[in-house]
Amino acid sequence: MKPFSTMLALVPDAYGGRGGIAQYNRDFLGAIAEMNILSSITVLPRQAPDPPQPPRGIRQLRAHAGRIGYSVAALRTALVQPVDLVFCGHLFMAPLAALIARFKGAKLIVQTHGIEAWFHPSKLQRAAVEQADLVLSVSRHTRAALLSWAAITPERALVVPNTVREMFTPGDGSAQRAALGLGSKRVLLTVGRMHSGERYKGHDRVIAAIPELVKKGHDLCYLVVGEGNDRSRLEALAIEVGVSDRVKFLGAIELQTLLEIYRTADLFLMPSTGEGFGVSFLEAIACGTPALGLNVAGARDALGEGELGTAVSENELPSAIARLLERTYSNSDGFAAAVRMRFGQEQFANNTRNVINRLTEAA
Repeated sequence: MKPFSTMLALVPDAYGGRGGIAQYNRDFLGAIAEMNILSSITVLPRQAPDPPQPPRGIRQLRAHAGRIGYSVAALRTALVQPVDLVFCGHLFMAPLAALIARFKGAKLIVQTHGIEAWFHPSKLQRAAVEQADLVLSVSRHTRAALLSWAAITPERALVVPNTVREMFTPGDGSAQRAALGLGSKRVLLTVGRMHSGERYKGHDRVIAAIPELVKKGHDLCYLVVGEGNDRSRLEALAIEVGVSDRVKFLGAIELQTLLEIYRTADLFLMPSTGEGFGVSFLEAIACGTPALGLNVAGARDALGEGELGTAVSENELPSAIARLLERTYSNSDGFAAAVRMRFGQEQFANNTRNVINRLTEAA
């Protein structure tokens, strides 16, 4: 008899969601569905702003944004269907997931991503983590932080990093360059949410560095892809430092356009001090675009400790941008092959299979 056959996934977002966490949940749940070992996978999201399109073998329920409404929907779902395995897609949902797992006698996986798990969480969140059969982290940094406050054995904490989708490949970005009126300018690019609670991502560090780069003779344009309530502050900062004509805020864009913009950029950079991993690093590198980040937190894993991209201190950022813009890169296929070897779909599937095997062995 199989130790488990039905999964309930409690996630902030997955199918129809946006951002790195939503993509991780889609990748993880999709990899489990591909294994064909579970009879059903039911996903309950907090939000799904876009039409959800789950693959075969996965059923996603209607989103419930409110905390109380979501909790009621999760408990109701657990009451009316068998649940052998609970996947919790974010630390803040762990107490609810732990309650359901205990009530159903189910296995529990808790996923941790980044800054939410770096410091001591609430007592309920800590208790839920310590109840979990496995705790997953997207980077070594997050795993180490988790083990500093959770009373669990190291064997129960696994690193399962993000993956990069097959569609991200090198190619011609000239059409987007023309459409955006970039001419011969060197193009800097950041892809990431602009939220007032996530200012650590570093958009403002790039904007602040542009005047000095221009003085040194770099004719450049900074493209910013993403949405969020901090955009107006960043737009005001660009005006304040006199570079509003060199910063283009593109908002949320469709996937094909994003792919072309990665190919357009001369340098992808996200000088974040709080990144759990940074899947956009992988996407840029897979498109053959050099990547630059800070030598802190999960970005070090995404940049392969300097083997896939460049990692520097915050003080070194302006000089690193200038240095990388002066280089000529001719090995875009090599970039893409290297990142796919380490973080490709096949490796991610193997990591996911290891998670399920660990649960099976424990059972």
